[in-house]
Amino acid sequence: MEQLVFDLAPPEPPSFGNFLPGRNPEVIMALDRIATGLAVETGLFVWGPPGAGKSHLLRAAVAVAAVRGVPASYIAATGMLLAIDPEVLAKQALVAVDAIDAAQAEAQGRLFTLFNVLKAAGGHFLAASRAPLATLPLREDLRTRLGWGLVYELVPLADADKPAALAAYARQRGFTLADEVIRYLLAHSRRDMTALLAALAALDRHSLATKRPITVPMLRDWFQRDMPLEERSDDPEP
Repeated sequence: MEQLVFDLAPPEPPSFGNFLPGRNPEVIMALDRIATGLAVETGLFVWGPPGAGKSHLLRAAVAVAAVRGVPASYIAATGMLLAIDPEVLAKQALVAVDAIDAAQAEAQGRLFTLFNVLKAAGGHFLAASRAPLATLPLREDLRTRLGWGLVYELVPLADADKPAALAAYARQRGFTLADEVIRYLLAHSRRDMTALLAALAALDRHSLATKRPITVPMLRDWFQRDMPLEERSDDPEP
């Protein structure tokens, strides 16, 4: 059956609470310590494949810092550094830069300077990449700075572990998912955990709004209602 690509509802803001740690509890604890101002390390570098949750965790850390009332910024792409006044970034307590594996020469220079400024001011620098630090095409002084701090690999949740993880997340939100609902969701949606958890959160809101339990027929109705005709499947329910 062709997988359905759907956008059930605007996703919840990224947080540590709506991220399933799987084999990654240590990196989440380290990010939380940095975001709450308890860490002594200046930098943290995290790498992993697309869909592992790197962007989610960086944005979650920035959100925690912002709740504390300290200036914090998330930068989705290194090219954006060139459009931001360096003096503005220098005043941040925490800066998280995503996708540094795509950084060009000028952006790498900005990253190097930013790291040094934050270190001198007692701030924190978070960076994410799809590949390990040693393999990135970075200038060596920047690679050295990034290696001074904490370095973690973010391991995606294995497919075999996703049903139990989704059931646990549902219980955390106060509802129960039947096994057949989880199987249907995994069969018809994107399988990365960011999308799956966003779907569960949206399903929970839809269930409360319509006063209907989350069942396979409810899921099927929702897909058929929200999906364009050419994207629907006529295959029977598994």
